[in-house]
Amino acid sequence: MHTYQLIGPFAQILPMTNLGLKGAITDESLSIIENGGILIENERIHSLGKYSEMLPMAKELGAEAIALDGNDVCLPGLVDAHTHICYGGTRANDYAMRNAGKSYLEIAKSGGGIWDTVTQTRKATEDQLIDLIRQRATRHLENGITTIEVKSGYGLSVEEELKMLYAIKKANQKLPTDLIATCLAAHMVPKDYSGTPREYLEEISTTLFPKLKSEQLAHRIDAFIEESAYSKDDIVPYFTKAKAMGFDITVHADQFSTSGSAVAIAFDAVSADHLEASTTKEIEALAKSNVIATALPGASLGLGCAFTPARELLDAGGALAIASDWNPGSAPMGDLLTQAAILGTFQKLSNAEVLAGITFRAALALNLKDRGTIQEGYLADLITFPTNNYKEILYQQGTLKPNRVWKRGKLVMDKKHD
Repeated sequence: MHTYQLIGPFAQILPMTNLGLKGAITDESLSIIENGGILIENERIHSLGKYSEMLPMAKELGAEAIALDGNDVCLPGLVDAHTHICYGGTRANDYAMRNAGKSYLEIAKSGGGIWDTVTQTRKATEDQLIDLIRQRATRHLENGITTIEVKSGYGLSVEEELKMLYAIKKANQKLPTDLIATCLAAHMVPKDYSGTPREYLEEISTTLFPKLKSEQLAHRIDAFIEESAYSKDDIVPYFTKAKAMGFDITVHADQFSTSGSAVAIAFDAVSADHLEASTTKEIEALAKSNVIATALPGASLGLGCAFTPARELLDAGGALAIASDWNPGSAPMGDLLTQAAILGTFQKLSNAEVLAGITFRAALALNLKDRGTIQEGYLADLITFPTNNYKEILYQQGTLKPNRVWKRGKLVMDKKHD
């Protein structure tokens, strides 16, 4: 059975179509539909255009008319392509120590760092993790994010990684948002593992990977390639097995040193994330590849370090997505729109480049080809902002929040009628 809805009029619709995956984008290249309407068929976009021109078709199809006041801007639902929102505990002590001048090593020696979160996440039950994910994902939804990537990586054993991935899967069944699970069992070498890093990775790939497939827990494999985690040589057999089993590859790359992006390119990864340490050499190689570069400004703000060289990446012809990296250690803010606006200011990105980075380019960083733009056949994931000028969204640096969210054609948040 086909059900139809006509939503509008909107002051502006930004479909984010015909902009290209790679390279710079000017604001002038944005297609803007003024006084527009969107016709939804079941969960997907049927068509869009001028509201007055959409009315006759909508009446012919028997569409339900969702009348708006015409004062809002409509965008595709936002996509956060890199988060760690499945975790227990807090790292407020780490943050205070870091701002007081303590080094990463000093913080780790005092009981902080990733291992602190591993310890707290292991103590949490699956039900507790489900509840924490739901709380964080709901906050994201209220900020207009309709698709959220969620990593494991605070379990660091087969049993505990499975607990996290089960929690992500079950939370996804209870939420209107789409949670996209990623296995990050290669986050760091577990302190309680008696073997070598390669032996740990062999155990994970041999024991855990088949369960990810058979129980459909994740189709993405991630690894942190860094001096404090895994070397590029350690990770090659791990990614080789993942690739052979049909997993998508993504990489925590070039955060503090430059070796991860080359591995991402070699394995034709969907994305290479972080890249704060990338030099012109890495940027040019990424731009020539099919790998999407994902900037994580939340980590730069949390750690007080340089931003990903987003302007240089785009000018070199690369593909840039922007994600929050919401995690308890380096990126506790978790506000994608604020972070993206700040990155745009420091890297001199156009509005179009920032919005592309959190809509269709972010969707493609998750290998999702059914969202991120408003066009025929795509999911009806839509958000509106209470303004008649889309430029206000980034100008207000995250303080202008969405007032409505539709997920798969269903209105799931309406601040005007709460």
